[in-house]
Amino acid sequence: MDALEAIMTTRAIRRFTDEPVSDDAVWTCLRAAQQAPSGGNVQPTRYLVVTDPEVRAEVGKLYRRAFTKYTEIAPPLKDDAVGTRVRQSANHLADTLASVPVIVFFLMPRLPSLVEGIDIGPVHASVYPAVQNFCLAARALGLGTTLTTVIRVHQAETLELLGVPDKWEIAAMVPLGHPAEKFSVAKRRDVSRLTSFNRWS
Repeated sequence: MDALEAIMTTRAIRRFTDEPVSDDAVWTCLRAAQQAPSGGNVQPTRYLVVTDPEVRAEVGKLYRRAFTKYTEIAPPLKDDAVGTRVRQSANHLADTLASVPVIVFFLMPRLPSLVEGIDIGPVHASVYPAVQNFCLAARALGLGTTLTTVIRVHQAETLELLGVPDKWEIAAMVPLGHPAEKFSVAKRRDVSRLTSFNRWS
C-alpha cells in the first residue's frame, strides 16, 4: 500500500470481527513500531501483547470500569452526527474489548524527562511514533486499530494484572483485529486554518 494512502485512511477502528489475527501480522506490526524514531535513539518503548482470552477478559473489565468513570467526568462530545457516532463507537469498544483478538500495551519507563534538570519534553514523545507506526503497519495489512489511554484510569490494577514492574507505565493501549467497519479518510479540521509560517498568526 502507498504510504500516503495508509496515512490518510488509518482511522480509529473500534468495531472488530472475531476473525483471529496471525502471529506473523502481529510481529510485522511490532517490527514496524520498533523502527520509529525516539529521542537520542533510546528506544524506551516496551510492548506487552495480550492474546489469552482469560487475560483479555480481565483487561476488558478494567477498561469498561475505566471508560465509565471517564465518561462521568469528561466534557461531553458535540451533540451532532459526528459526536453521536464517536460516542456510540467508543461505548461499543468498552463493551466488547475482551473479544478483540489482540490487545497491545505500549509501556514506557516512569521518568520525568530523558535528561534531568532540562525540559526536553516527556518520554511519551519517544513512544507515540512507535504507536503510530504500529497502526500504519496494521492498516497496510488490512487490520484495524485505535489508540486509547483510558485504561490509565485503572493503571495500577492493569499493570498488576499483567505482571508489569512498578517502574513502567502505560503510554497507550491498542486493540488489533480485523475491522467490522470500513477504512476511510476521517473528517478533520482544515489544516490551512491551523498552520502558520515563520511567525504565529
